[in-house]
Amino acid sequence: MAEKVAETNPFLRRPLYVYDLPTELLFSLAFVGGPEPHHQEPEQPVETPSRTTADDGVSGSTSCTLCKVSFSSVQDQRQHVKSDFHRYNLKLSVKQMAPIDEATFIQMIGDLDESLSGSESDSSDDDGGEDQGKPGESTLATLLKKQAKLHHDNTEEDETRIKKKGAGNAPMFWMSSPKLGEDLGLGIYKAILSHSDQEGAASSLVEVIKGKQLKPTIAKQSGASKASQPGHSDPHFFLCMIGGGHFAAMIVSLVPELRKGPGGAEERHAVVQAHKTFHRYTTRRKQGGSQSANDNAKGNAHSAGSSIRRYNEMALEADVRKVLSEWKRLIDTAELLFIRATGTTNRRTLFGPYDGQVLRTSDKRLRGFPFSTRRATQAELLRSFQELTRLKVGKLVEPELEDKPAAQTAPKEPKPKPTAPKLTEQEEAAQLHTNQLQALIRRSKAPGVLSYLTKNQLSPEFTFWPASDHYHAPTPLHLSASTNSPALVLALLTKAKADPTVSNGDGKTPYDISGDTKTRDAFRVARHQLGEAACDWAKSHIPVGISQEEADVKSQQDKSTSDAAELQRRKADLERIHQEEEQRSAGRMERKAGFGKTLAEKTGAERREEETRGLTPELRMKLERERRARAAEERFKRMQDAK
Repeated sequence: MAEKVAETNPFLRRPLYVYDLPTELLFSLAFVGGPEPHHQEPEQPVETPSRTTADDGVSGSTSCTLCKVSFSSVQDQRQHVKSDFHRYNLKLSVKQMAPIDEATFIQMIGDLDESLSGSESDSSDDDGGEDQGKPGESTLATLLKKQAKLHHDNTEEDETRIKKKGAGNAPMFWMSSPKLGEDLGLGIYKAILSHSDQEGAASSLVEVIKGKQLKPTIAKQSGASKASQPGHSDPHFFLCMIGGGHFAAMIVSLVPELRKGPGGAEERHAVVQAHKTFHRYTTRRKQGGSQSANDNAKGNAHSAGSSIRRYNEMALEADVRKVLSEWKRLIDTAELLFIRATGTTNRRTLFGPYDGQVLRTSDKRLRGFPFSTRRATQAELLRSFQELTRLKVGKLVEPELEDKPAAQTAPKEPKPKPTAPKLTEQEEAAQLHTNQLQALIRRSKAPGVLSYLTKNQLSPEFTFWPASDHYHAPTPLHLSASTNSPALVLALLTKAKADPTVSNGDGKTPYDISGDTKTRDAFRVARHQLGEAACDWAKSHIPVGISQEEADVKSQQDKSTSDAAELQRRKADLERIHQEEEQRSAGRMERKAGFGKTLAEKTGAERREEETRGLTPELRMKLERERRARAAEERFKRMQDAK
């Protein structure tokens, strides 16, 4: 039942951004203090209906039966198999011990000197040898050594500390809502909340989320005001990753930007205020570890490669600290700082101490990424930001059912594959009308749309089927407005008498989702032609009507303004091209003059050297004899003239 609700629920058709939630959903949230959801979606809020799911909630096609997690793609599954989390569960299975979940594993490595850096395959040559302990040790090796030491000591104090680091501290808070169904929950990462917000989550988590809501900005368009554009004063996060010579940093605004997507649907995009990525060759390929770690363990090497790596480590440190210094104002005003630094060398690069230090380990805003990350790139930072700020959808499970021993549960019969429900005669007709009308509207066939409505005796407010798939443009007038078809809009309003006050799933009228000026003017012309008594024009949000002549004049003025701007741009381009051509001509003349001057300033020996360049020794001797003979003849002639 929960899967069907998730598939058809309008709130789950697009990712839920923590800082801009739908108002109706926001005020229906309630904190869930019980168990963690049985199944979490990694990226998309709703799983596709075509995927088969096993009884335990783990996908059968792209999943890990050992770790009991599912993935949205085969690539993510391959990355998981090479991760420390999967390897640790393999170690436990060899010892005939029960596997642990990812949240428990993250807590177990919390005291180590570095955070988990994700897939080893993605960074084996880059991040693999700078972990705590000896150079070349991975996070998993360090964790196993630490556990072995704790087991050897076997003191009561250590046992108490291990229990405190158990699975009781999950990385998420969970909420429920009657708008989603009884067994679906929404998860929010604790890392994006302050310490005080986390401590009072049971009583005020929903209120905290309500206080964090931000009004989105509109994407920059022609005629948009500067006040609607995002600025550096907006609340923002600082994200940074460094490891294996790779560095990536980003300042991301928490205020989303609304853009028109396919079909005119609104989409929320992250606004990157600043970003920087670069890479230096600092790691010893195929051997693991940085050059500094190898020097500390074995002494300084004297190869050419080691010298290059030492220089690059110093250059990387200087580059990183320069970026942090340039971004100091943005970092100081950031809401939170999310940093992944693998190894002591990289941590020292970021946190110093050094003169002009920007980041400090005592900063209460400092956070690690509560999930596995890959190589430090701009795309990975943006993916991590989206993962942090999007609510996760999971299935809530009762504790007693979750903790019940496997021996007491009767084996369930395999679920049959879901079959498409058979459509009724009315549904088949509605689907046929929907396909035909949408095809005509997208081709801007106004006579065809009017003829089809009349022939099939359909209302101009015909609702496309199924309604859940057309929440943005549910009627022909909505679709005509969103696809920027002024002729269709005018025909539907004046000839088919369509109602312009009908709202879509977002509560917007057809005029509200119009994409250009001509389409909006078509609504105003229709209002003028139909008269003020035709409908409640205030409810339709259409401004004062204008005549067709006024619309044509306005369109001509807009075209003239656009043509004048285009003409001015072309003139400017021509002037720039002429100036560049004159500069190139002047440069060629200067080079020619300089070349002639250089020849004049050359000595005789230099000119003779140029003349004989490329000749064999025999030809050079012959040319020298001829030159001397001509010189002797010239001297003899001058002597004869003197007599």
